[in-house]
Amino acid sequence: MIEFGLVLSRFLHYAASTTLAGVAFFPLYAYAATEPDRLVRWRGRVLFCSAIVALISCLGWFAFSVARMSGGIADVIDPEVVGTVVHHTGFGVVWMIRMAVAAGLVAIMVVLPSRSSVGRDLPIAVLGAGLLASLAGAGHAQMKDGWEGALHVTADAAHLLAAGAWLGGLLPLGIILLRDRATRMDAATIDVESVLTRFSGMGYAAVATLIGTGLVNSWFLVGSVSSLFVSTYGWILMVKLVCFAGMLALAAANRLWLMPALEAAGHSGTDAWKKQLRIHVLSEQGLGLLVLLCVSVIGTIRPAIGQ
Repeated sequence: MIEFGLVLSRFLHYAASTTLAGVAFFPLYAYAATEPDRLVRWRGRVLFCSAIVALISCLGWFAFSVARMSGGIADVIDPEVVGTVVHHTGFGVVWMIRMAVAAGLVAIMVVLPSRSSVGRDLPIAVLGAGLLASLAGAGHAQMKDGWEGALHVTADAAHLLAAGAWLGGLLPLGIILLRDRATRMDAATIDVESVLTRFSGMGYAAVATLIGTGLVNSWFLVGSVSSLFVSTYGWILMVKLVCFAGMLALAAANRLWLMPALEAAGHSGTDAWKKQLRIHVLSEQGLGLLVLLCVSVIGTIRPAIGQ
């Protein structure tokens, strides 16, 4: 019960945090002009729902972690046990800060109206990035001290931010493609091809960061290729890598095949290529969720290194 609850709350929190960060980052790079009003309203609703889920799952993650440390679910309501975790563990300190950030995000969205403005979007993007990156301060990256610990935490934080930008950004991209198909958005309002090109440029940076920081994290947590095959951690990590490779293949197909075909087709022949592109984006999102599920599980078990 405790292990299942911990994995579930971790998965929901990773999904909400990456969505929150990715959707908040999206207008900062995706549009050449002002974001369409319909997308502003839709994005505001998604950000608010993501912040709520992030806050609730953050509380759940903390509660099940307390239960796991103490050995019983009933200890979650014991003030002495909770106080010990909060004041005498690195996890507790980081988690109190994270819950305050999540609550601050919800408060900003309640107080400020859902419109596109620097006064609203910038604080949400900054706090969303902080909420996501701070996960590095409460996981396996805390195993090392000194320069190794600092390097691991930094790499893990960068890894999380890159994942948020890519995975979270797929959601508004998919909505743009769906609305374009349904003709609910005037073609003059948004240039879909331009958005795709800008998202692709961001994707290059995100993928490069994910690969580089992933190698650093593997150095600390796996150690050697042989360790992948002798531990549960290693097997789940390989499933994650297969899903990541599938996302890379779909992204490469989008950039090298579908987007050039879309540009060459002209206005009369774009529907078939856009349909294929929508399928690829939805498939990337599905594989991304599997990646987050793998991360949620391996974060609760012993790393492969040393086994």
